[in-house]
Amino acid sequence: MDRSSHPRSRRLVPVVAVAAAAALTLAGCSSSSGGKKSEEGGANASAGKATTPRMTVALVTHQSAGDTFWDIVRKGAEAAAAKDNIKLVYSNDPNAGNQANLVQNAIDQKVDGIAVTLAKPDAMKDVVAKAKSAGIPVVGLNSGLSDWKRLGLMEFFGQDETVAGEAFGKKLNDLGAKHTVCVIQEQGNVGLTQRCDGVKKTFSGKTDVLYVNGTDMPSVKSTITAKLKQDSSIDYVATLGAPFALTAVQSVSDAGSKAKIATFDLNKDLTTAISKGTIQFAVDQQPYLQGYLAVDSLWLYKNNGNYSGGGEQPVLTGPAFVDKTNVEQIAKYAANGTR
Repeated sequence: MDRSSHPRSRRLVPVVAVAAAAALTLAGCSSSSGGKKSEEGGANASAGKATTPRMTVALVTHQSAGDTFWDIVRKGAEAAAAKDNIKLVYSNDPNAGNQANLVQNAIDQKVDGIAVTLAKPDAMKDVVAKAKSAGIPVVGLNSGLSDWKRLGLMEFFGQDETVAGEAFGKKLNDLGAKHTVCVIQEQGNVGLTQRCDGVKKTFSGKTDVLYVNGTDMPSVKSTITAKLKQDSSIDYVATLGAPFALTAVQSVSDAGSKAKIATFDLNKDLTTAISKGTIQFAVDQQPYLQGYLAVDSLWLYKNNGNYSGGGEQPVLTGPAFVDKTNVEQIAKYAANGTR
């Protein structure tokens, strides 16, 4: 399956183009580290700002330090916040307990809405229930497609990680791969596990799973290198994030391996690597769109009573393949940090 033949891909491209344009007009930005007071983003409005009363929305993710994927999510969220007259408060922590505490902080601040990721859904269950009891609408994004309804969230924006993994495995078959290692950078993250499980389900060759410490990139590099030296039959390294794919390029070189690299997710440097042929392809879940739609959905709910997906179905933002055949169309948006 490639991007040009995927029906959802054709529908989503115009939306992303509009959202990317909105991001270019955004003057404000937000950033914070887990457990610290969040900075506010989107304070300066872009043209066409809503005249509705000012809202405060908390976006709470499981972002790890240095993971550029979340910069793209935040840019989308900030663009929606600027358009909708929303004060966006961003916070993050990869530790599920700490992330739950950040959601509790948002409840205590009496925000008007919360957008949250559910990488470890059971750890978030109680605090999501507290938000609902406090009358605060909660939507999910990125991680938690299998659990958002069980936890009582109103809406969800992301990709089906199992479907994405299965598509990845089929792509490896098409490329003639025989032995892949699927690198998981955060043990216990449901979405990452689903990706590798999906690959194993459809890939006709051998699939190994390799756990690495995603918060320590030198360790990631050495662990992948050791695996490739140990088993020269590995012909594809499958990573689950752009920074890890770029690190795997170094591992392949250090190991003297002939393995090729493919990955989930994009960033600016990864699109360049695809153009050069250093990385074969990526599965794009459009993180900008996830951040944008999650924040915008809370404005729509408060001001017009809308439920994206009717509150029954998730809004899918992927998967879509990016390879040499279409990377140039996407690279200009990636250069802006919006794709």
